[in-house]
Amino acid sequence: MADATYTIDNLCYLMERLRKPGTGCPWDLKQTFKSLAPCTLEEAYEVIDAIEHEDYGQLKEESGDLLFQVIFYSQLGKERNLFDFEEVVSLLVKKLISRHPHVFPEGTLTSERQSGRAALNEQAIKDNWESIKQGERKEKGQASILDDIPLGLPALTRATKLQKRAARHGFDWPDVQGVLEKINEETRELNEAIAGEEVDAIEEELGDVLFTVVNLCRHLKVDAETALRRSSLKFEQRINHIEESLHHQGKKMVDTPVEQLDDLWAEAKFSAVSKHP
Repeated sequence: MADATYTIDNLCYLMERLRKPGTGCPWDLKQTFKSLAPCTLEEAYEVIDAIEHEDYGQLKEESGDLLFQVIFYSQLGKERNLFDFEEVVSLLVKKLISRHPHVFPEGTLTSERQSGRAALNEQAIKDNWESIKQGERKEKGQASILDDIPLGLPALTRATKLQKRAARHGFDWPDVQGVLEKINEETRELNEAIAGEEVDAIEEELGDVLFTVVNLCRHLKVDAETALRRSSLKFEQRINHIEESLHHQGKKMVDTPVEQLDDLWAEAKFSAVSKHP
């Protein structure tokens, strides 16, 4: 029925049906943990896109698509006797309870803080969170403070996580000025590599510049991924303005003099400022 309301149990059952040999869906049947990974990344970005556009109807739909990825992995785990959805949920709840002793003081789901106690200190909570996670890393045999930061993260996100983790353990600049000086240093080294036409060195020094800019974002409390996506969107909108303007003139960008493209770019910037004073 079109107006039926379904539950998480219904979703798990649906997943079993999709993976049932002989009667299931051919595409779903051939999927593996590795083949699903790109789909999961795509769905996560679609959730973020809906949030950034404040499209909450779309966010509801995309959240479901992302949830389905977890259900799919759980079904694959169940088929191989690795884990199932109930175990995924149980492990998650246990982990969150242990990481929030300020909310669940007795380590149980039903235990509560006494209402009359002093307000929680956010920094103390963060410090305790990191201490708990460090203990978890030791239990998993992860010796380095950076061991559990996934290689598969987007580069800007991973750089931020690496820097935050190192900073929590005392490896950091004391202020923004130190980061700005480091950017200048890395830029000089990049110019030297460019002057020497050293291809490998140019790539390495460019990476160092980017990595240090991410550190600047962190010190200024700006999310690097969000900042770059915002700039990319702005660039896209201005290019669209240029294309549209040229289309009305019967022209294409590739055939237009650079000077005219610069004028149209400035026009696009002015138009954007006028819309958002």
